Amino acid sequence: MATIRLYMTISLDGYVAGPHDGPDAPLGTGGFRLFNWLDRRNDPGPSGQVYGEAMATRAVISGRRTYELAGRWQGDHHDGVPIFVLTHAVPDDRPPGSVRYVTDVRECAELARAAAGDGDVMVHGAGAAQALLRAGELDELELHVVPVLLGQGRRLFDHLPPDHRELRLIRRLATPETGDPAQAVLHLRYRVLRP
Repeated sequence: MATIRLYMTISLDGYVAGPHDGPDAPLGTGGFRLFNWLDRRNDPGPSGQVYGEAMATRAVISGRRTYELAGRWQGDHHDGVPIFVLTHAVPDDRPPGSVRYVTDVRECAELARAAAGDGDVMVHGAGAAQALLRAGELDELELHVVPVLLGQGRRLFDHLPPDHRELRLIRRLATPETGDPAQAVLHLRYRVLRP
């Protein structure tokens, strides 16, 4: 069965976007600093490995807000894989490419797992991650922790209920130091433990 895994770049203080994010500034003020590590995505080291694994996923689940702010990826996140957009309401316009809107989180997970077959499913967006986690459908979290403090913005886990959740660290990859501290990312993979 396919693993549903969140891939999320996050500041050390827990933000996935800076303040004032929106259509004109998808990652908010200062938020693009979180993605400096992608400059090393073609390197043979940890960042290249993690990026390669993400691009080898066979389906994508995205929150609607993330999908819209990303310009809908022009209908293709990578390699034509199916994209399932978790949304509260299905828009009237027909989605581009291999995109499908889904309003039920469990149905979304089921469709993505079926589409991925024996591959993995990539999750994008704080809202989608929280919904999948609440529903017990998120299997793993791959967090790319960047050594910056944004201080404000959009947090990854802001709207979770006070349930106790256990995670197990299953992989830790650190990039070598460079002149740019934001490229010194720590890639942490956690498995979500079921009660």
